[in-house]
Amino acid sequence: MSDDRKKIKDTRRWVVKIGSALLTDNGCGLKHELLDNWVKQIVALNDRGIEIVIVSSGAVAEGVARLGWKTRPNIIHELQAAAAVGQMGLIQAYEVCFQKYGKHTAQILLTHDDIANRARYLNARTSLNTLLGLGVAPIVNENDSVATDEIRLGDNDTLAALVANLIDAELLVLLTDQKGLFTANPSLDSTARLIEEAKAGDKILESYAGDGGSLGRGGMRTKLKAAVIATRSGTQTIIASGNDEATLIKIADGENIGTLLTTNKEPITARKQWLANQSHFLGSVTLDDGAIIALTKNGKSLLPVGIRAVSGDFKRGEIISCVDKSGNEIARGLTNYNSIQAKLIMGKSNKEIEKLLGQLDEDELIHRDNLILV
Repeated sequence: MSDDRKKIKDTRRWVVKIGSALLTDNGCGLKHELLDNWVKQIVALNDRGIEIVIVSSGAVAEGVARLGWKTRPNIIHELQAAAAVGQMGLIQAYEVCFQKYGKHTAQILLTHDDIANRARYLNARTSLNTLLGLGVAPIVNENDSVATDEIRLGDNDTLAALVANLIDAELLVLLTDQKGLFTANPSLDSTARLIEEAKAGDKILESYAGDGGSLGRGGMRTKLKAAVIATRSGTQTIIASGNDEATLIKIADGENIGTLLTTNKEPITARKQWLANQSHFLGSVTLDDGAIIALTKNGKSLLPVGIRAVSGDFKRGEIISCVDKSGNEIARGLTNYNSIQAKLIMGKSNKEIEKLLGQLDEDELIHRDNLILV
């Protein structure tokens, strides 16, 4: 047993994501007996003092089954309808299972707006923490009945990692129909080897990852990306099979289950986690080489003098992206100036800015406390 596996035995807050391939019988309804088994394990871990938030796939797949459709639709309004119908059956199934053990459940539906808006982000954090304190089992899902591609968080692996950041979880467990990450597809290559432990973000792992199946949007590639997101809160990640009747218990006991993706990074502040987790921006600024060095090497704020171009329409206090001349994102942060002002002051010194605007509101376009490297 590695030291990192041993540390899992002392963790007290988890996020557990259960994928569509596990929850549904090839799209034909929910596997209630497996769901009952996972709930039984979660209750047992609760009794050990481990708080668990569940991120559950399966709403769309359950809706497809309830509506009698043979395949998952591609049209957005049909997907939204399937999610709305399926969410009823999914949450009902969880509620029935948890009620057997005298525990209440709560449904939390999130969208990108809940992550992007600072007040709503903090409200979601407070709600989850309160529910955990009350001994309630929160069931989290993306609000697929209203989400569109433009505002979608992505997939439930990503959502689970964001929730791990949100509640400062110590462990993220991604349950799938595979035993973990292999060096090749084990169903096609007999020499495929299970990777028992690796560093989250190790580039070589991406060459082993595949894509998702027909029922879900995720795959090993999204799980690896989720593990990187989880490191922002210092969270370790385990990718493991949900078909083992005691997977969660074995993980809690420190057993060699699945693939453990570790991190030695210190957790970043909650505010910077929020900044890092944004994916939609109203504008961007292009930096010169000097500004890039100041940000990445010297930990400085972004000054207007280091900006070469401004794009988009944004207001003061909104999040913008900072890119190099090739369009690669370097950082993101909260701007002290709107887009019109930013275009006027780019490349200018503080004295020049004061003459242009009649006053100097802020020395920095983005202060380092409101900026994070990506």
